[in-house]
Amino acid sequence: MPAQANLATKPSLTLKRRLNATPEKVFAAWTDPEKIVRWFGPDAGPVKHAETDVRTGGRYAVAFDTEDGEQHHVSGVYREVVPNEKLVFTWSWRTMPERESLVTVLIKPDGDGSLLTLIHEQFFDAPARDRHREGWTGCLDKLERFVAA
Repeated sequence: MPAQANLATKPSLTLKRRLNATPEKVFAAWTDPEKIVRWFGPDAGPVKHAETDVRTGGRYAVAFDTEDGEQHHVSGVYREVVPNEKLVFTWSWRTMPERESLVTVLIKPDGDGSLLTLIHEQFFDAPARDRHREGWTGCLDKLERFVAA
């Protein structure tokens, strides 16, 4: 069976968050490496490195540690870039490059802030989705504090 045939059955997750920041500020937090290192990751573990080439076909990479001392490295390719509105990028852990998934970040103006919708699709299995839900929830908590500052 072709790989495309079972995409519909792969787990996905959607998280929404209202942020007290303009779409421009939120977009910059996702695309500027100097900003990414200040909020990315699921907990208080440090972000060691971030690099971005924010254009369709450009690559990104982020390396961070979690509080338990584990080292993580995620990277991928931007599939779609609409400044201050939308980012679509592949998501691949260095330790499991064969398990590539897809992240879409949508940013819409909402009064004096923004509404962020994060959609992460094409997970390998439900446990992978559940781990990412936990990780993204921590990440978005940190993003919310960072952009409101």
